[in-house]
Amino acid sequence: MAIRRTPMVILIFLVFISGAQIATADEPVPAPWPHQFHALLFMNYSGDLSMIDLWYDWPNGRNFNIIQEQLGAITYDLEWNNGTSFFYTLDSSKSCRSAQLEVGILRPNWLDGANYLGQQLVNGFHCNVWEKVDFIWYYEDVETKRPVQWIFYTGREAHVMTFEVGAVLEDEKWQAPVYCFNKEKKSLSTEGSLREFRGYKGMAVS
Repeated sequence: MAIRRTPMVILIFLVFISGAQIATADEPVPAPWPHQFHALLFMNYSGDLSMIDLWYDWPNGRNFNIIQEQLGAITYDLEWNNGTSFFYTLDSSKSCRSAQLEVGILRPNWLDGANYLGQQLVNGFHCNVWEKVDFIWYYEDVETKRPVQWIFYTGREAHVMTFEVGAVLEDEKWQAPVYCFNKEKKSLSTEGSLREFRGYKGMAVS
């Protein structure tokens, strides 16, 4: 009897595995980022507010975060795909700091492999939700596939206010100021929301 039951057990097991694979295949996947876009982000970290002009330009290997702290200074975070980054101001302090990281800007498909968590209503938008390496939670509008929000592991929230696919910043505005290339550079006193942006650049190779 045991011998006769074995094929049935195997069949049931195969059906179960097949069903699990189908269920996984039916899960939505996050849309890759457009190769070029401009987004305006409202940032909130326990009441510490800022606005970020984000310019993403994958074909030219560059990413730009222009960060306006609430009633404070503007900090420029200019990143290149060779791992070079400049953090600077354009005020009278002429502060600038450069860094050389192991990875460049995020790939358009940087969310590949993210863990799907289901759907959630966020700021009035019906969103699919993913989590990536316990570092970021990403919310994408179900209908339009546009990002609505992402939350860093620290609790800092990025709310997407505008998302312009294909928008490109003029080439001359990607140039770091000349004092960034002096032998003695001034350090920035504060970095605000740059901490998470530097961290999630590491996911470019995750």
